[in-house]
Amino acid sequence: MIKSLSFGFAGVALLAAQLAAAATPNAQVEAVQMPAWVERGRATIPLAPGMELRDRDRLRTGANAKLLLKMREGSLVRLGENGTLLLDQMAEGGGRVFAAVMNVFQGAFRFTTDVLRAQQRRNIRITIATVTAGIRGTDLWGKAASDKDIVCLIEGKIEVQRGQEQPFRMDQPLSFYIAPRGAPALPVAPVDRKQLEIWSAETQIAPGAGAAQRGGKWKVIAASVGTQAEALALYDALRTAGYAAEIRPLKRAEKLVYDVRLAHLPSRSEAEVLAASIRGKMGVAEPRVSR
Repeated sequence: MIKSLSFGFAGVALLAAQLAAAATPNAQVEAVQMPAWVERGRATIPLAPGMELRDRDRLRTGANAKLLLKMREGSLVRLGENGTLLLDQMAEGGGRVFAAVMNVFQGAFRFTTDVLRAQQRRNIRITIATVTAGIRGTDLWGKAASDKDIVCLIEGKIEVQRGQEQPFRMDQPLSFYIAPRGAPALPVAPVDRKQLEIWSAETQIAPGAGAAQRGGKWKVIAASVGTQAEALALYDALRTAGYAAEIRPLKRAEKLVYDVRLAHLPSRSEAEVLAASIRGKMGVAEPRVSR
């Protein structure tokens, strides 16, 4: 009887683990410093924390915007301002190897795995404009600029190829490769810590930037209006501009009002920064913060 119960508990635990794995999205928005959008088919949708992403989703960030994604196997993907990133072929295959293709058409990008997940099996191909890097557990920064493409290996190993040129391996930490547009690539060279800090800041969401994050409880009320038409007009203006606005109808003093808000701010101070950034824009006059 004890053996039977033990087997039953083990079976339930295994089923629970399988269900949890099945429920884990291939990619999900962890944090967003707006404005940012996803182009999905013919629709353009503002990005919000918790949003699940799909194959062929094209992500875009605006000026002073940044994006943080979490992939299915735990790696983190960051996109800097004025960036464009296409996600594709995301799947967990045989042997629980997570695969994906990421195309960076514009802007700065970073792919990171933490120490505990560095040995997790993955097969991810990242293309930064004209340069492709195949990775299986590493820390990589890159940028598709107007005049050149940059790949910086921070940790791990990557297989690099520019166009139809012969691929080569980068396996020295803190090294970088530059491919100027219309000119031969430069030799791989070491990168100093100061330059790496400058590059990293292009993709890192800094404290005090007014970014929304998963689990954030604070909100910015862009406006409280008395009609649904007013609420929809402001909602549309904010969302078109890349801000993930929501409408919440509320009853106040026996009167129905509509709050147009931005949610998921992690603190009052972050909410105040976001409120200040939209004041006087997109029809927002006097935004306020709320828990």
